[in-house]
Amino acid sequence: MLSIRLKRVGRKNDPSFRIIVQDHRRSPKKTRGVAELVGSYDARKGTPQINGERVKYWIGQGAQPSDTVRNLLIDAKIIEGKKVNALNKKTPVIKAKAPEPEKKIVAPVVAAPAPVVETPVVAEVAPEVVETPVVEEAAPVAEAPVAEEAPVA
Repeated sequence: MLSIRLKRVGRKNDPSFRIIVQDHRRSPKKTRGVAELVGSYDARKGTPQINGERVKYWIGQGAQPSDTVRNLLIDAKIIEGKKVNALNKKTPVIKAKAPEPEKKIVAPVVAAPAPVVETPVVAEVAPEVVETPVVEEAAPVAEAPVAEEAPVA
């Protein structure tokens, strides 16, 4: 089975890669068994140069891209799909925070009215208000002044 993978070239501390099509059992460090060179990738500049037509041809022939190459192909819009975690399975993917899209104002969803359950109506009897006649009290009669007794000495 063929695989599309990266082959490191360049000096120490200057990573650059060739994108090659090779038998998956061969080491990418060896030149033997390389079917075709389909592009290059400069990791410092971050600009892959990929022959998309040839990559599609090899994928059509059954070649499987490595995880990193698959992510590069998705970035270059040569193939469609979702990116995969190319890191070690134990290492979590660090997602770059994307700017938050503008919040859309959504009209509230109007729910269907709840079914009305008819309950038997119990006639409530209002307490009768009994009017009691108000008796007007007569004005207090002024009492005659009582003569106070003089103190007995």
